[in-house]
Amino acid sequence: MFDQFKRGIMYTAMGRYSIVIVQLLVQAVLSRILTPAEYGIVSAVNIFLVFFQLLADFGIGPAIIQNKDLTRKEVNSIFSFSLYIALGLGILFVFLGYPMSLFYRNEVFIPISMILAIAVFFYGILVVPQSLLLKEQNFRLVNLTTVAGALVSGVVSIILAFLGFSYYAIIIGNTTKAITLFIVFYIKTESKISLKFEWGPLKKIYSFSRNQFLFNFINYFSRNLDNLLIGRYFSSSSLAYYDRAYQVSLYPNQVLTSVVTSVMHPILSDYADEKERIKRVYLRISNLLATLGLPLSVFLFFSAEEVILFLFGMQWEGSIMTFQILALSVWLQMILSSTGGIFQSGNRTDLLLLSGVLSTIFNVTGIVTGVILGQIEYVAAFLVLSFSLNFIQANYLIMIRLFNDKMSTFFKVLIKPFILALIQVGVFLLLPDLPFNLFINLVIKGLIFVVAWIAGLILTGELKRLLAEVKQSK
Repeated sequence: MFDQFKRGIMYTAMGRYSIVIVQLLVQAVLSRILTPAEYGIVSAVNIFLVFFQLLADFGIGPAIIQNKDLTRKEVNSIFSFSLYIALGLGILFVFLGYPMSLFYRNEVFIPISMILAIAVFFYGILVVPQSLLLKEQNFRLVNLTTVAGALVSGVVSIILAFLGFSYYAIIIGNTTKAITLFIVFYIKTESKISLKFEWGPLKKIYSFSRNQFLFNFINYFSRNLDNLLIGRYFSSSSLAYYDRAYQVSLYPNQVLTSVVTSVMHPILSDYADEKERIKRVYLRISNLLATLGLPLSVFLFFSAEEVILFLFGMQWEGSIMTFQILALSVWLQMILSSTGGIFQSGNRTDLLLLSGVLSTIFNVTGIVTGVILGQIEYVAAFLVLSFSLNFIQANYLIMIRLFNDKMSTFFKVLIKPFILALIQVGVFLLLPDLPFNLFINLVIKGLIFVVAWIAGLILTGELKRLLAEVKQSK
């Protein structure tokens, strides 16, 4: 199993790191061409695009990965079903611009929805081919294709932005990405489209996909209600400032956590009946993510100004405080993102659904409270509180309901990472104001973070253990 993890993580790391680099470069260029107000329009419409992608998936993707009994003929039948779903959702999205224009009081969403309907269709029909590749653990092809899609999208967006296409540059770029991904996945899996499909294969994955879809559906609202309400009751610029801060707070997940979590379910699904093995993997992953995430959260909190202004320019100053607050939740989100794969691997999407319901209750309460208080910084602060509560409930369900263990078993793996974070807090509190430019200040703080982190690893004995594990895995 560990050889599978190493191979999957290697290709996924290459893909994810490349994507993050591409995204950062593209955003750094576009953020200096487009205004926060233009970005706010894109952020508003992306809320609905993500929702339609969720509907198109219908929980089918993870169900195909988990079910080892599906024949190729049955998978092709499910693919045909997804084609009809994607086509219907694409047509529906064409007309979605009219209610969106009323909701946001801006008629620009009418033509935007017509363009993005194409993206909705292609994102819908790539679900099955992509899931097949993940089921076959072909992480190399999936990640190389995803990087290629990001490059195509980025180049198209930058060229169109320079030509004065405004927010359409990002929208058209996103559409080209969806088309690129589908073409490659479809060709490489040799999937077959038929106008007929059978209900039998869908019944085989129904119970798993139902709970997965309901979780995704509920989780969508808990994760996107903030953008929806900010876009409705605040200005487009405020939405852009908030969304930019939130997206940057997710980068550690993309760079660090997703490398592991994206291969977790395809590999651990082979060990669905070995709960003790899955528990050991989860505890070790949680320890590693906390060892990285807790000190990183401290660093980002104290370096928020340098990070935002260096990446996106002075016009994004309004994102600094929001990002500083959200930075405190980085480690929570890193560990939380791994819980879904554990529920799936243990065939307990019922617990995943329950966790999603609780998560939605906490997140919605926090978001609404922050919106009522009238500032994006309050929304961020209450989100951090809700993430903390979700961290507790998700791990309660995993440790006690899934593994029949104790919460103390989980919290033990967090003790040394907390010590590492406290060392970072002490170092940055003692650090005086730096008189240099943004880039030099960021480099200095980054070096201090690395030195303090390594020193903490040595003091806690974690470095010796990490090196021993690396040697053992070779």
